[in-house]
Amino acid sequence: MKKIGLLLLLMPVLGSCQNMNSKTMEIKHVKNMENASNTAILAAGCFWCVEAPLLLLDGVDTVVSGYIGGHVSNPNYTQVSMGNTGHAEAVMIKFDPSKISYDGLLEAFFLVHDPTQLNRQGNDVGTQYRSAIFPLDEEQEKKARYYIEKLNEAKAYDGVIVTTIEKATEFYKAEDYHQNYYELNPNEMYCRLVIKPKMDKFKKVFADKLK
Repeated sequence: MKKIGLLLLLMPVLGSCQNMNSKTMEIKHVKNMENASNTAILAAGCFWCVEAPLLLLDGVDTVVSGYIGGHVSNPNYTQVSMGNTGHAEAVMIKFDPSKISYDGLLEAFFLVHDPTQLNRQGNDVGTQYRSAIFPLDEEQEKKARYYIEKLNEAKAYDGVIVTTIEKATEFYKAEDYHQNYYELNPNEMYCRLVIKPKMDKFKKVFADKLK
């Protein structure tokens, strides 16, 4: 069980929040990583479960589901799902740093999934569902390591955090039907049984940080 109150106390003050509508991000893949001041890449299990809540945050412009951290070029969902390409299901987040900080995204990241589960989230099992942070510069890496260290020291979770910090290699956008999956398929069983409870909890915890 996550000790949400303690975890929130560990997080720095976030940037001020104002309304901003989500937009469609046209991107196939990113070889040379973009500006770290307004981009983050995070993996926390099934990307459907991560994309939907993060899109609710004020200051988040776009969230793109995709694959990163593997050794196969232009992977598809079937290949990644087999767990043989080394990729993680991840999201690339574009955000307005004047409204939400990288710290704020890390806060959401550590609350939207269980970072103590190794290579799985619930019934989704495999290295493709690993908890991982892909820093785009030295500052992002320092912050990621800091939070993991402090959360472990504070025993914010019942177990030890197993989130990996990995080199940000090429990010591949997932197939179009994976984008905005929850919004477009709210009545699909996985959405109702797995994603909706996460969304409801997320809305309560981040009530003052939503669009």
